Amino acid sequence: MSQLLIVYHSRTGGSRQMAEAAFAGAQPEITTRILKAETAGPDDLLAAHGYIFCAPENLAALSGVMKNFFDRCYYPVLGQIEGRPYAQMICAGSDGQNAARQTARIATGWRLREVQAPLIICTHAQTPEAILAEKTIPQEALSDCHDLGAAMGAGIGMGAF
Repeated sequence: MSQLLIVYHSRTGGSRQMAEAAFAGAQPEITTRILKAETAGPDDLLAAHGYIFCAPENLAALSGVMKNFFDRCYYPVLGQIEGRPYAQMICAGSDGQNAARQTARIATGWRLREVQAPLIICTHAQTPEAILAEKTIPQEALSDCHDLGAAMGAGIGMGAF
């Protein structure tokens, strides 16, 4: 049976909400697992048929915990997950483009197939207080995350990806 894996990191709740929305969208379509980046590992990647990676932008880069996930898993799965579909979601305070580029470069090294451009949700958090505050992602943005999960689930389930 096909499986979608959603791996996320969240410090202030924004990315977690996004990942949970994608999970809810994918669930009726396909067996879906959602794991925190700190607990996900190579075996989880190998067991899945497609991926959604969801992380915050921290200091104009991919969060350290998400980068650690990729560092721990990169070589153990290299050459074993080629051609599998992926999408990514970034919770950004400003633009999120650099974090998305970093994830895309890692996915390119794994020879994953991007099936959607990065979904970047901008919180516009620009002060230390706003950056560190618990986030509430607007329902409209969460709907986009839900739709991404549904599309990934349907595409993998039908064998379209």
